[in-house]
Order: sequence, then structure tokens, then C-alpha cells
Amino acid sequence: MGRSCNLLFALVVFILLHTSLSTLPNIITDEASLLAFKSHISSSDPNNILATNWSSSTPVCSWIGITCTSRHHRVAALDISSMQLHGTIPPHLGNLSFLVSLNISNNRFHGNLPQELAHLQRLKLIDVTSNNFTGAIPSFLSLLVDLHILRLSSNQFSGNIPSSLSNLTKLEVLKIQGNLLKGEIPRELGDLHYMTVLNLDSNHLTGSIPPSIYNITTMRIIGLTNNNLTGELPTTICDHLPNLEGLYLSRNYLDGVIPPTLEKCRKLQILSLSINEFSGTVPRELANLTSLTGLYLGGQHLGGM
Repeated sequence: MGRSCNLLFALVVFILLHTSLSTLPNIITDEASLLAFKSHISSSDPNNILATNWSSSTPVCSWIGITCTSRHHRVAALDISSMQLHGTIPPHLGNLSFLVSLNISNNRFHGNLPQELAHLQRLKLIDVTSNNFTGAIPSFLSLLVDLHILRLSSNQFSGNIPSSLSNLTKLEVLKIQGNLLKGEIPRELGDLHYMTVLNLDSNHLTGSIPPSIYNITTMRIIGLTNNNLTGELPTTICDHLPNLEGLYLSRNYLDGVIPPTLEKCRKLQILSLSINEFSGTVPRELANLTSLTGLYLGGQHLGGM
């Protein structure tokens, strides 16, 4: 009797384990997700790259644009950039649970980014630059707390910049230039203490530049050109920016004087302040910026150095 019970118990455990393991996501799940993605791409695959390469007759890890992990043999990177593809992004991509890098830039994808991408908690890079995505910047992006690089440039995103992006505490690069964004720059972006590049050029942003942006000591590039920003530059602008290499503020409505304290940004290579409403004289102290290779101050009434 005891032996029969032991055998029965072992059989039940085997069945439960087998059932559990068979339902775990695996490379078959990844393949199905990618084939579903392929089905959402219209006939515009001019080079027939996916049509001839993404096929269940060949291993997923050998498909063009796919990189797999060496240990788990799961899809870790999806890079189908610059393939002239046209279509939408299906929710199935949210099943690529080992995905670290997603690059679909320089194509003609449209519609919205699906909420299911929030499941990809390993993501470190998202690049959807130069497509035709519309709607608001998805709030679910703030849940991808491992993100280091977020590039949403040259699309048709509209609405405000979500302050919840400040939850991405590991973010180093945030590029959202060339969209239809409006409203003020969230002061919370100043909480992103590892940021090196912030590019919000060519939107419809208003209000003053949050002082918190000038407190990110790791910052190398600040790009806010071609918006509707107002206010003055603080005299403390360079107190916490020892690594700043490029300050791009042209084509706004900034006023006041150009702070002489810009000389403290010793690594500054490009200073672009043209076509604003600055007044007074060009500070002589700018001559101390020995790394400067580009100085743009035109389009306003300024006296000489």
C-alpha cells in the first residue's frame, strides 16, 4: 500500500512538473511572437528580408536582426532598423520576456506602442526613431525601470512629456526631438541623476527651463532648440555641469543677459543661443572656454565682446 502511494505521488509530481514546464515561455514562444509581428508588417518589405528569412523552417536565433542569449537561447535583441518596413507593432512583442534591446528605428511603423511592452522588464534600450507613431508618450514606459536609453525622436507623439519618466532612474539618454509635444518640461526630469543626453529639440514646449535640469552632473548634451521656451538663464547654470559639451537653446524666446558664468562649463564645445531675446553684451568670459568650437549668438541685439 505504501509503495503504491509513493508511486502515485511521484506520478502526480511528474505530471505537475511536466505541465508547468511546458507552459513556461521558451524559444517557441519567442518564435510565435516574432511571426505575429511579421504578420503585422504590410507588403512593404522592399528587400524581402523578413519574407525570406523569418521562417519557422530555420532557427529563430539565426534570423536577421535577432540576437539570442548564450545561456537560455532566448531572444535578447531585436534590431530591424532601416529596413523600410511598414506596419504596426502587435501586443505579441510583450512575450519576448528576455528582450534587452528593441531597435525598430528608421522604418515606417505607425499607430501606438502597445501596452504589453510593459512586460519587458529586462529592456535597457528602446529606439523607435524616425517612424510615424502617434498619440501620447505611453505612460507604461515609466515601468521599464532598467531602461538606459529611450529614443522616441522624429515621430508624431503629442501631448505632454510624462513626469513619470523620472521613475526611470537608470536612464542615461532621453531623445524625444522632432515630435508634437507641448506643455512644460517636467521638473522631475532633474531627478534622472545618470542622464548624459537630453534632447527635446523641435517640439512645441513652453514655459521656463526647470533649474533641476542644470543639476544633473553627468549631463553632456542639453538640446532644447526650436521650441517656445521663455525665461532667463540662471547665473548658476554651470555650477553642477562639469561634463557639459553641448548646450543647444537656439530658436526660443529666452531673455535676459547671457550669464558670464557659462565660462565654468570648461568642457563646453558647442554653445548655441541664437534667435532668442537676449540683451546686453556678449560676456568676455566666454573667451575662457578653450574647448569651444562652435558659438552661435546671431539673430538678436547683443553688443560685442
